[in-house]
Amino acid sequence: MPPSHGPGRVLRSPVGLSYAVIALFGVVIVADLLIVAASVNMRSFLSGAASGTAGFDEDAANRADYAMAGTGVLYVAVLLAVGTLFIIWFHRARQNAEVFAPDTQRRTPGWAIGAWFIPIANLWIPRGIAADVLRASNPDPYDGKPVGRGLLNAWWGAWVWAVVFDRYASRVYERAQGADAVHDAAALLIAGAGFDVLAAVLAVLFVRRLTSLQHAKALALRAVPSV
Repeated sequence: MPPSHGPGRVLRSPVGLSYAVIALFGVVIVADLLIVAASVNMRSFLSGAASGTAGFDEDAANRADYAMAGTGVLYVAVLLAVGTLFIIWFHRARQNAEVFAPDTQRRTPGWAIGAWFIPIANLWIPRGIAADVLRASNPDPYDGKPVGRGLLNAWWGAWVWAVVFDRYASRVYERAQGADAVHDAAALLIAGAGFDVLAAVLAVLFVRRLTSLQHAKALALRAVPSV
């Protein structure tokens, strides 16, 4: 079945936005690596202080604290930036799906923005929207086997796990009392950063895949002679 073109439905390239989103995901990965470095430094300082080999250096303790706080602030700032740009890209991809195959879309384009701000439900509603957009962006949206579904599932599962684990790890670290508790909580932050890096890499792959599909399909539609 050919895509339906309704009034006011216009394709807009997601390519430029995808480049910016991918670049910011790269910055997220850098921020995660800085969190790992700060956490390793904190654990090293606490281990040295506990063993008595290094004694207690107040300046070193302050530097370790500042590094942890600074990397946390940097991560939040970068996350807000990439989240904003990703939603803009996601909404554009959803609008394009309205041109490609509107009958495959279960939610209106506005949900591509609003769904991310609904507590708890934002852990699954955007995934359903992404699946619909992916289906519409495939060469044949009606064959029931859309290209990229496995990548979507991998990214979404990694992202949900990273979000849940990161919140848990951050809460444990904030509530940690005493050197041993902080030492152990920093290990959780390292693991959380690792999960976040995995989710970011998979997000980049998904953004590239969906953007590529939409770009190829737009070129194919333009090549079809009008009647």
